[in-house]
Amino acid sequence: MNVFPMISSAVVGALLTAGAFYCFCPGKKNTGDHLVLTQEWDKTFQKSDKVETRKVTFKNRFGITLVGDLYIPKEKGTEKLPAIAVSGPFGAVKEQVSGLYAQTMAERGFVTLAFDPSFTGESGGTVRDVASPDINTDDFSAAVDFLTTLPEVDAQKIGIIGICGFGGFGLNAAAQDTRIKATVTSTMYDMTRVTAKGYNDSMSAEDLYKMREDLNNQRTQDAQNGTYAKAAPLPDKLNGDEPQFLKDYVNYYKTPLGFHKRSIGSNGAWNATSALSLITQPILAYSGTIKNPVLMIHGEKAHSRYFSEDAFKQLRGDNKELMIIPNANHTDLYYKTDVIPFDKMEQFFKENLNK
Repeated sequence: MNVFPMISSAVVGALLTAGAFYCFCPGKKNTGDHLVLTQEWDKTFQKSDKVETRKVTFKNRFGITLVGDLYIPKEKGTEKLPAIAVSGPFGAVKEQVSGLYAQTMAERGFVTLAFDPSFTGESGGTVRDVASPDINTDDFSAAVDFLTTLPEVDAQKIGIIGICGFGGFGLNAAAQDTRIKATVTSTMYDMTRVTAKGYNDSMSAEDLYKMREDLNNQRTQDAQNGTYAKAAPLPDKLNGDEPQFLKDYVNYYKTPLGFHKRSIGSNGAWNATSALSLITQPILAYSGTIKNPVLMIHGEKAHSRYFSEDAFKQLRGDNKELMIIPNANHTDLYYKTDVIPFDKMEQFFKENLNK
């Protein structure tokens, strides 16, 4: 199965070895800028009776309309509350992991917003299924913009949670946006690093250059054909000899455990040429400038653990923490509520958003 339709077999082999094939965990078409919002409960997790939920829309600075689910504690009292914006994983929608995190944190006293990134899920933007380091970073700031306008929210007490690939975009947002007073990343990926270098930085410079050539040739074909090629999706079925982390992804995205029809990981594929900007725009270049608190969470047995460990080394100050969850793999932190350290996150945000 090809990574991108235009990449040579030699480069495909290198990508497979490096693991970059699997990092493009797949996209699903939506209605573009003509939004049709789902009102019924269609999440992959049970609805809580402790929070109120409503669908909301807001724009980022590129003019793209984003769609989110707002979770508000039912017993909120009269005081303005701290708030948290949540997004990720890469290729997921708000009805999956980010919604679970958001609802759980709302149960613990925060106003929370789980949102679909630009070009995905119910959010707007065309062409569909595009990833962009710049735009996806700004999606977090747009969520902060929106939260500052809510009467229930204390605009000086806003944090974010970024999961998987949106952990990396979340760190970049924290470096860019000083209004983000506290940041949590969970099972973080640096999508720019893994796309440019493969897993464990194993892609050669020659193979990377060949990939760039092929991707730009694909741009020419896209322009001439008036269509946009897709990267390879996650497989619907496994042969049994795949890496364990691929099996874990399929077990989550492709089964009733986490399947959602609007999720790229479940039911689609990324726009192939999205890889070009991910290759050339490293998102963690300024993470060392983040002054506000950061909590990074990762599984001990996750194939992606090194992303958090290396990113943590770049952070400065005594208000940064790396928490490794014993025996947990990458996707355990997607849905296992007995593994995800919600108590720790609650403590972290209450300490750092109430200063």
